[in-house]
Amino acid sequence: MTNEVWWRLGCFFSILVIMMLLEWRQPARQSPIKSSTRWFANFGLVFASSIIARLVVPLGLTAVALYNHEHSIGLFNQLAIPSIVTIVLSLVLLDILIYWQHRLFHKVPLLWRLHRVHHADAHVDTSTGLRFHPIEIVLSILIKLIAVTALGVPAIAVLIFEIALNALALFNHANIRLPNAIEKPLRLILMTQILHRIHHSKVVSETNSNYGFSVIWWDKLFGSYKSEAKKVDAEIDIGLVEYPTAKQNASLWGLLIMPFKNK
Repeated sequence: MTNEVWWRLGCFFSILVIMMLLEWRQPARQSPIKSSTRWFANFGLVFASSIIARLVVPLGLTAVALYNHEHSIGLFNQLAIPSIVTIVLSLVLLDILIYWQHRLFHKVPLLWRLHRVHHADAHVDTSTGLRFHPIEIVLSILIKLIAVTALGVPAIAVLIFEIALNALALFNHANIRLPNAIEKPLRLILMTQILHRIHHSKVVSETNSNYGFSVIWWDKLFGSYKSEAKKVDAEIDIGLVEYPTAKQNASLWGLLIMPFKNK
């Protein structure tokens, strides 16, 4: 765990660069607004969220997991079960937690005010996978802290999950279209780009579907899976109807104050 930061940063930037190169070489859709404008706002939001989250929650998830283990806090730290079983169960339970957290942020009006910062993007690409309001990021960290502590999730499972969470968010938001020979079998397990673009549709019934960030199993199990949109992938209207103009949500300041506006 002493190399946690390097593992996380290494995986994050590797996936980010690969996805952005694929987007540049063969994009699935054309952005309605200049990419550099969107990227400044989206990556600026990442920077702001990182600073605010560190100030509000200075302890990392893995540090908490190590502390819990040393003091036998949490369910798994009370049970004598093989480490591999604990790790697998932890990953599955954390995955389900993030699914329901995402779904909750859509259903609760106050939480939706925060989450609509993510959905207001008029285009979906790798940077959209990082576009979350700082308050939502802090709430997400607190939810995971509670879960990690209550379950006694081992530090290695936390590390694996956090790397997977970031990597798959970058992957399924990427502005690429996989060949059918790859996308069709892959969507039997993972949330692909086409499936996730349905989630970013302006059609409310489509927005409220495909909540999973990794596997599609929870959407199928809990009745929120949608395999096709009303329009073909290339013609899906991305964003929110209350923000019809792309430039309305392409500034960093605009994204930061968006949850506090009535619109």
